[in-house]
Amino acid sequence: METRRVSGKVKIYQVQVYMTAREKGFTQVEAAELAGFSARTGQRIEAGDHQPNRGRIRDWRSTPDPLAEVWESELEPMLKANPGLQPTTLFEWLQERYPGKYPQVLRTVQRRVAAWKALHGEPKEIMFELRHEPGMMGLSDFTELKGIEIRIAGKPFEHLLYHYRLAYSGWQYAQIIQGGESFIALSEGLQNALFACGGVPKQHRTDSLSAAYRNMGGARNKPLTRLYDDLCSHYRMQPTRNNTGIAHENGGIESPHGHLKNRIKQMLLLRGSHDFDSIADYQDLINRAIAKLNDLHPRKIEEEKQYLQPLPKYRVPDYEVLTATVSCRSTIDVRCVLYTVPSRLIGQSLELHLYHDRIIGYLNRHSVVELPRIRVSDKAKRRARCINYRHIAEGLRLKPRAFLYCTWQQELLPNQIWRELWSQLKCRFDLDSAAVLMVEALYIATTQDKEIAVASYLQAQLNANSLTLATLRKQFQLLSDLSLPNLTTTQHNLEHYDQLLHREPAHQSVSESQPPPQTTAPTSHAASLGNTRTTSDAGRLVLRTVLAGSVRIGSPTPMEQPYPTRSERSPTAKRKNGFQL
Repeated sequence: METRRVSGKVKIYQVQVYMTAREKGFTQVEAAELAGFSARTGQRIEAGDHQPNRGRIRDWRSTPDPLAEVWESELEPMLKANPGLQPTTLFEWLQERYPGKYPQVLRTVQRRVAAWKALHGEPKEIMFELRHEPGMMGLSDFTELKGIEIRIAGKPFEHLLYHYRLAYSGWQYAQIIQGGESFIALSEGLQNALFACGGVPKQHRTDSLSAAYRNMGGARNKPLTRLYDDLCSHYRMQPTRNNTGIAHENGGIESPHGHLKNRIKQMLLLRGSHDFDSIADYQDLINRAIAKLNDLHPRKIEEEKQYLQPLPKYRVPDYEVLTATVSCRSTIDVRCVLYTVPSRLIGQSLELHLYHDRIIGYLNRHSVVELPRIRVSDKAKRRARCINYRHIAEGLRLKPRAFLYCTWQQELLPNQIWRELWSQLKCRFDLDSAAVLMVEALYIATTQDKEIAVASYLQAQLNANSLTLATLRKQFQLLSDLSLPNLTTTQHNLEHYDQLLHREPAHQSVSESQPPPQTTAPTSHAASLGNTRTTSDAGRLVLRTVLAGSVRIGSPTPMEQPYPTRSERSPTAKRKNGFQL
C-alpha cells in the first residue's frame, strides 16, 4: 500500500478519518490505509507525539539571517536613537558602509524595521468611530476641483466649491464660490444650505477659518470670531471648529469631498466637455450630482429632518458694505478695481453690497446697479478694470472722438469679434468716421440689445464695401423713409393779378355816384425814404411785372443765385468720409 506524507505533517481531516476508523473497529493498518498515511504515522497519532512542535512559538530559522552581523550592533541602536528612520535610509547606509556586502537585503530590512516598530516603536494615532445623533451636527468646508479645468464661455473659470453635509443622514449641498475662501462666501453658502435643507442642526462644525480671516479686506474692526459667532447665534447653532491643520477632525465632510468631486468628474466625462455657456449651467450640473448623492439615503434624511430646528424668518446679511461716489467718468473704485456704472449716477454716493461674486449698488435704498465682482488674479498687477460699454454708450455717442483716445478703448469693445471689426473700420475709413461708425454701432447694441446682430451686420457690410452711417441707422430703424401725405390743392383764379398789369386811363371821368377819392394828409414828422421822384408808368410796369412773376405759382423763370457757388472738392480722396456718405 502506497502512503502519502505532506511535508512531514498530517492534515487534520486525515487524522479525523483515522480516528473514526479506529472507533469503528478497524486495525491501525486498515485505518491508516483509509486515512492515506502509513501505519507508523497511525502509531504516533495514538501515542500523541505525531506533532511534537504543535503550539510552540517558532524560534528557529530555516535559513541564515543576512543581517545577523549588523542588526543588533548597528541598525537597532540607530532606530532607538531616531525612530523616524526609514528602511530605505538604513539600506542605503549599509550600501555605503559595507559596499557590495548587502546587495539584496532591502526587503529584509523593511520587514525587520516594521517588526521592531510594532514591538518597540512609538504609539500611533487612533481613529475613533463616532456616534452621530440625528439633527445634532452640520459640517461645512471649501474644496477645489483639482485636475480639471472648467471653462465658462471659453475662458478658464477659477472657483471653489462650498460643501455642506449633515453628519447623521449624509444630506449634502454644494455651490460655486468665486474669489477664494472668505467669511462672505461661508455665510452665503451656509445660509443657502440651511434654507435648502429646511432646518437647522444644533451644532455647526468647520475648520479654523484662517483663510476667511485673511480675505476680510483689512476690516479688523470686528473680529472674524465675532462674525462667525453672530451667524451661528442667529440660527441657534453652537459653533465648533477643528484644530488648525488637522483635517481628519472634520472628517465628516473631508471624506465626502472625494465622493462629490469624483461624481462631478464622471458627469463631465459623460458630458464630453468642460466648457459651459454660463455659471448657472455649471451649477446645474453640480446640483444634479448632489441630488444623486442624496438619493442614496432617503430614509435617514427624512428621519433627521424631523429633529432639525426651524429656520428663522430673516437671513443674516451675507455681504460687506462699502460706499463709493460715482466720478465724472461714470466710474467707481472698489478694492483696486475700476467699475463703470450708468452715467445718470454721476456725482451720487452709492451704498455697495459686496458679495463673493457680485456687487449691488443702492441709492436711497433702491437697487440701481448690479456688477460682476472682479478680482486681480495677476500677482504682477495691482489694479484691474471692469468696463461695460452699455453704461456709457449714450454719453459716448455725443463725443465719438473720445473713443479714439479713451484709455478703456479695448475694454469698451464687447469681445474679440468687435475688436476685429474696429481694426477693419480703421483701415477702410478715416479715424473720425471710423469712430462715429463704431460708437453708433455700440449705441444701437445697447439700446436695442442686439450685440450679435449689429456685429453681423457690420461684418457683412464691410465685406460688401457698402457700409455707411445712414445705412447703419436705417437698418436698425434709427432713420425711416419720410412719407409725405398727399395734399390736394386748388389753384385760384390768376386774372386778379392781371389787373395789376393794366393801367386805367387818366382822363376817365369820375362818376357822380362814386365818392370822391380820399387823399391822406402828409405826415409832418415822416422820415424821407430816399428818392422822391414821381414814379413813372414804365417803372410801375416793371415793378408789377416782377411782382406778378414772383407770385405766380409754377413760374418757369428761376430765380438767380445772388452768391457765387463754391469750387468743388477734389474727387481723389484716400478714404471715405462717413459724414458725407
